[in-house]
Amino acid sequence: MTVKLDETESHGESMAVELTVNRWLDRTARAAVVVVFTALVMIGVAVIPRLFPLDSIHKLLMLAASIANVLFLSLVAATAITRLAPIQKSKGIEPRLSALLGTFLCTTLALLPKAELGPVWSVVSTTLILVGTSLSFVVLRWLGKSFSIFAEARRLVTEGPYRIVRHPLYLCEGVALIGITLQVLSPLAVLILIAVAMVQCRRMINEEAILKVAFPEYLAYAANTSFLIPTKLSWFSGSNPP
Repeated sequence: MTVKLDETESHGESMAVELTVNRWLDRTARAAVVVVFTALVMIGVAVIPRLFPLDSIHKLLMLAASIANVLFLSLVAATAITRLAPIQKSKGIEPRLSALLGTFLCTTLALLPKAELGPVWSVVSTTLILVGTSLSFVVLRWLGKSFSIFAEARRLVTEGPYRIVRHPLYLCEGVALIGITLQVLSPLAVLILIAVAMVQCRRMINEEAILKVAFPEYLAYAANTSFLIPTKLSWFSGSNPP
């Protein structure tokens, strides 16, 4: 809110009203995220008892993936409460629509019938979900108070997983999404996967545009950090990137 406080000092009492409205909008957005993701947590918890008895490796993996998903969704809700106020927001309908579609379009996969997978592919798909969701939890925990669903700038994060790629959370969520798609594999599922990938790419572009405006140092960071896929072999050898 520092930027808007400075504007208030420059433009007088009328801007103070706008600042109050923005605070209420921010609180409303936080409440909406908490309500929606708490509901998703409850749904996820309700699914867990159906996995018992744990009489196969696949069921063990499904249990682990379900727990990881509940933890991730819970962290989203908790982080929405503690996150910082935005200092820069995207304008227009498209960035907001892209953010909402990118967040919730993938949930339509849960409505599709399960595919007939063999034991090997069942384990592969569940493992992808487990790995992707678990890593998403780690990345979101690192992102912390900078978390946002819409394209907004709160605080620039360039350490931890953000030293490897600029959008690690999207990468990890993408891994989980591939696993989910495999479990309901069909032409429609593939179309949904492609649509989500396209929307998420647009979402990343929107977020970068805001970060470049809010943080001039983002250009130097982006020039030395891969967009989505790790490309520097130094990360795999354990040495620091240039």
